[in-house]
Amino acid sequence: MSQEVIEAPIPGKIVSVSVSAGDKVEEDGELCSLQSMKMQNPILSPVDGTVVEVKISEGQTVETGDVLIIIEED
Repeated sequence: MSQEVIEAPIPGKIVSVSVSAGDKVEEDGELCSLQSMKMQNPILSPVDGTVVEVKISEGQTVETGDVLIIIEED
């Protein structure tokens, strides 16, 4: 099975994390919310799968390209 690595598309602050390791996710399901320039941006799953690892927590600041979540595709 292949893994999908979800990276931060923009720098900002993690406002909420909607998943944890072991959770099943569907394509376009919200994984977390990233606040940048006073706007909240939902980070959505590009695939159906299972969350393998969550590398972020609420309140954490991230930079473009930082790994947020790893999903194993179904």
